[in-house]
Amino acid sequence: MRYVFFGSPAFAATVLERLIDAGLPPMALVCNPDRPAGRKKILTPPDTKKLVLTNQLPIGIYQPENKGELSALGDKLSDGADFGIVAAYALIIPDAFIKSFRLGIIGVHPSLLPKYRGASPIQSAILAGEKRTGTTLFMLDSEVDHGPIIASKELEIRDAYYGELANELAEVSGELLAEMLPDFSKGKLIPREQDHTLATATQKFGTEDAYINPDDLEQAQAGNLSKAQEALRKIRAFNPEPGAFTFINERRTKLLRARIEKSKIVLEQIQEEGSNPKFI
Repeated sequence: MRYVFFGSPAFAATVLERLIDAGLPPMALVCNPDRPAGRKKILTPPDTKKLVLTNQLPIGIYQPENKGELSALGDKLSDGADFGIVAAYALIIPDAFIKSFRLGIIGVHPSLLPKYRGASPIQSAILAGEKRTGTTLFMLDSEVDHGPIIASKELEIRDAYYGELANELAEVSGELLAEMLPDFSKGKLIPREQDHTLATATQKFGTEDAYINPDDLEQAQAGNLSKAQEALRKIRAFNPEPGAFTFINERRTKLLRARIEKSKIVLEQIQEEGSNPKFI
C-alpha cells in the first residue's frame, strides 16, 4: 500500500500518527514549509514533519511553497504511489494532480458531508448548536469537499470546546482511515455521490467573529438563556483560537471557559489583556 500524505497542522499530525500506529505509514509527506513561530520567531517545522523527524521514519518530506511548486511534484509522487490522503493541507491540489494518482486522493473532512463544507466545519457545528458531528472520507475532485463519499463516522459534540473536539475528530479520522484503507486499495469500496441539495458552506472566521458585546454578556449573566447559550457557543467554538473576547472594565478580555447555570452564563476562566489566563 503506497500513498502520499498531504497535511501540516496538529489535526493532520494526529491523523498521520494513527495511520503509522496501525502499520500504514505513507511513502511521502507533503506539508507546509517551515515558518517562524513564537515571540522569538524561531523557524519551526509543521506538526506532521515534526512527527516524522522525531520518530526517524523513512518517509520522504516535500514542502512546496505554492501551487506551482506543488504541481511540479505531481509526476514524481504519483509515479511511485497509488493514491493520496489529504487532511488539513493549505494548498489547493490541482485537478490534474489528483487524476495523476491511479486511485485518486482521499480527503479527510471533519463534518458529516455534505453539511459544513469549507474552512471551518468544527467551529461552525459548535456555533450552530449541533448535538452531533463526525468525520467523512471522500474522493477529491475539482470542487471544495464535493466528491463522492467512501465512509463517515458520527461523533457526539457534548460540551466540547473547539480544540478538544478537533483532537477527537482527528483521532476518529485516523482510525477510520486505518480501517478502510485495505479495502480501498483493493478496489472493494464503491464511493457514493453526495446529496448536493443538502450541502452547507462554512466561512473562514476572523477575530471579529469571536467578539461578544458587553451588553449581551451582561444579559447572559443576568439570566437571558438565549444570550447565555449564544455566548457559550462562541466561547467553545473559538477556544483556543482566536479566542472569544469582550471588554470588562474597559479592558479587552478573552473568555476561555464558561458554563450555564440556572439560565445564566458563569465565567470560569478568563485572560485579561497583558495577563496570564486565570480561573475565577
